[in-house]
Amino acid sequence: MVSAKLIYFSPPPDGSRPYTNINSDPSTGERGKNWVQKEHTVEIEDLRGKEGSVTLDTAGFQFLKKAAKHQSFATDDVIKNEYYPESIELIKELTGASKVVLFDHTVRRNRPGDTEDTPGKRRPVAQVHVDQTPAAAEARVHRHMPTSEVKSLLEHRYQIINLWRPIDNPAYDFPLTLCDYRSVDAQKDLVPVRLIYPDREGETFGVKFSPEHKWKYMRGMNTDEVVFIKCFDSLQEGDVAVFTPHTGFQDSTTPKDAPLRQSIELRALVFYN
Repeated sequence: MVSAKLIYFSPPPDGSRPYTNINSDPSTGERGKNWVQKEHTVEIEDLRGKEGSVTLDTAGFQFLKKAAKHQSFATDDVIKNEYYPESIELIKELTGASKVVLFDHTVRRNRPGDTEDTPGKRRPVAQVHVDQTPAAAEARVHRHMPTSEVKSLLEHRYQIINLWRPIDNPAYDFPLTLCDYRSVDAQKDLVPVRLIYPDREGETFGVKFSPEHKWKYMRGMNTDEVVFIKCFDSLQEGDVAVFTPHTGFQDSTTPKDAPLRQSIELRALVFYN
């Protein structure tokens, strides 16, 4: 167990609808927003050696040891041509899905002192969040799937799942922590936040602090280890996890000589017949 400070969401003081600009100010590295960041100290459990205690449908995330055939992660085109196909098969193998469509990816590198956070130079995210609201998840289906297929796809179960992997070196530095879905109160803890792109709007969930939240991570994830992160599930009944709050954090147990974190996350639409 490690103690760490996580940055949570707090609603705008004036009661207005919260928003975030996706692109940061080049001079400050900060994204424009009208809500407040609040820091809270939490306990984070290391699941190394007990990875099997969580699954996508129980906690909302799942660890797996699986080396990638693709290793360079040099350019977007190479990633799409070489890493996407094997990742689609991996997601299908884990979930039993009938169709998987990767719609986006981000390579992140920790660069202390560098404030730039542009599409080509993304930094780890230090903010507790859930990537999509239900409305944003459905919008992704409309955006990325053929119009002729949308109606049928939305009539069956579908999910958005992220596939996160360290690249080049183990992620001791600025690792990823995930909140067990079973410890989150969706009605009290989540607030929709407008995500403003240059050409459109999306919507994410800001997460308010709760002492009930149970945070987990796997210390020193290696390049042959991945974590699947459920961002949305249209099956919203019973005990099945629907989403997973997550964030990067400063781990006080990180070795002084640990290389800086580098990682890639793929975002997938996952469909079932």
